[in-house]
Amino acid sequence: MNKPIEKFQADRARARDAGDPMAAVCVLATVDEDGRPEARTLVLRQVEDDLALFMHTSSPKWQQLQHGGSINTYWPSVEIQYRMHFTTLPIDQAVVAASWQYRPDTPKRMDWFYDLKQAQSTPIGSRDELKQGLDSLSLPQPITAPKSAGGLLLKPTMLERLDLNELSGLHDRRRYTLVGVEWQEEVLVP
Repeated sequence: MNKPIEKFQADRARARDAGDPMAAVCVLATVDEDGRPEARTLVLRQVEDDLALFMHTSSPKWQQLQHGGSINTYWPSVEIQYRMHFTTLPIDQAVVAASWQYRPDTPKRMDWFYDLKQAQSTPIGSRDELKQGLDSLSLPQPITAPKSAGGLLLKPTMLERLDLNELSGLHDRRRYTLVGVEWQEEVLVP
């Protein structure tokens, strides 16, 4: 059997080719310090053959991801959903810094805001206060990634693929589980 991540990449490429706006994102699920589930939409990046998430290390999700997490993708254009459990490995800081340069200006400034003014996800008095704080930042020139910009490679341990394209209406659902260094496939009742 091919590695299921290769099937994931092929399905994602088909969704991109179809112009699917969801092909670039995933829903990340983690558990907070009180055991409550949290989910949010993030850009799902590619670093060589690995999937990756980039974020500021002050973000609560950074700490939560140290204990693992899961992502969900759904690409309406090809009618395929994936659920993935994974562990993480930190991305080399040089790779993070190079990738960071491709970010839009406001997210770059926000990374510096987290370092110089206030951590991500903390309360602030108003949106105007946030805008003023962002406008008043004194940034290095040329602007570079702060050391607190981070990234994590996702190392899948389980992928579940749900294909909704079956003409009969009977969906094809399969789970792939990494056991040692081998992937095991199971067909699931949809």
